[in-house]
Amino acid sequence: MGFGQALSGLNAASQNLDVIGNNIANSATVGFKGATATFADVFASSRGLGTQVAAVNQRFTIGTVAITGNQFDMAIDGANGLFRVLDTSGAVMYTRNGQFSANEEGFLVNAQGHRLTGFMDDPASGVRGTVPTPIQVPSGNIAPRATGTHPDATQAGVRVKFNLDQAEQTPAVGWGTNLPAPAVNTPDPGSYNHVVRMTVYDSLGKDHQLTQYFRKTGTNQWAVYYQLNNDPVATAPSPFPVSFGSDGTLTAASETTSVNFGAIAGSDPLIVPISYKDSTQFAGDFGYTFKQDGYPTGAYASMAIAPDGKIIASYTNGETQEMGELVLANFANVQGLQAVGGNAWVETAQSGQPLLGTPGTNGLASIVGQAVEESNVDMSQELVNMIIAQRTYQANAQTIKTQDQLLQTLITMR
Repeated sequence: MGFGQALSGLNAASQNLDVIGNNIANSATVGFKGATATFADVFASSRGLGTQVAAVNQRFTIGTVAITGNQFDMAIDGANGLFRVLDTSGAVMYTRNGQFSANEEGFLVNAQGHRLTGFMDDPASGVRGTVPTPIQVPSGNIAPRATGTHPDATQAGVRVKFNLDQAEQTPAVGWGTNLPAPAVNTPDPGSYNHVVRMTVYDSLGKDHQLTQYFRKTGTNQWAVYYQLNNDPVATAPSPFPVSFGSDGTLTAASETTSVNFGAIAGSDPLIVPISYKDSTQFAGDFGYTFKQDGYPTGAYASMAIAPDGKIIASYTNGETQEMGELVLANFANVQGLQAVGGNAWVETAQSGQPLLGTPGTNGLASIVGQAVEESNVDMSQELVNMIIAQRTYQANAQTIKTQDQLLQTLITMR
């Protein structure tokens, strides 16, 4: 019986050394989770029969997050969450290795070719899906947006905030006096007090210069004329009256207007809503700020994953577009996951079904872009464990040697 006990100890120590050796071998493997051999005694008829490896448990502790600068690398910055990927056959796997790149079809894949998944927007409707699908890098250009077509009506068109000097006088030159050729359609500078120029865009993404001429017409009264490029000044509104109260604030009727410049070179009619809300007429210098919602087309430049999992594409025109959200998975019992190699695990009955969500929600960790999570193997601890396992192996071998000596003594008895 002593031989059996010692032999079980040798087998257990050997398996423990295998686990430790695998940990050390993967100390530089991104997303690797170290394992620990768990032992249990073998007991029968009130007698100990040795030991056995009851389980090999993986330690799902957090590894160090290291910045790589690679565009598609990402790290899960917390204990809860695994990337959800699809292998080449469509089977679902889970991993903590955030080293991804775009393949020839533009899908984000890891070194094994497994596709990263997320809740993606439908290209036609823009509606965000509820079923995880592979994340694909966009191609081609982003469509232009005509000034005045922002989906949020409060952000649509041109928004100008200005202060007009209350002390200014009506210009001496009457409005409608244009400079002689070649400056046709250009109002005489003496016919207005101030001018504001900005760029707007039609439905094809073509840029145009919108000019606003401010002319004082009376006490607390101003008129604004609109001109597109070098075309004649618009006839509607002609002009737009702007009035101020005695406290210098804009009257409600003067806050918004709209100018229809018509279709330009095959584009849709350019209709520009204009807001002067919160503008003032105080005794002070003329000043203004403005924003407009249009932009030209732009080519795809880069893609990034935000800490909350938002997938954001950037374009050469300075615009960004949200494409969807990254999916993370969590399990009631991560120890129940089955390792299948390639830094991946699959669901089992012991792990339970995956709890899917986006980073930062439902207890899931956030994401660090252009970074990876390094192996959580503590090399110094593993070397100490290896020494202990080696001594355990030697002690069990010594037990066999001692049992052999006892048996030899029995055999040589006369």
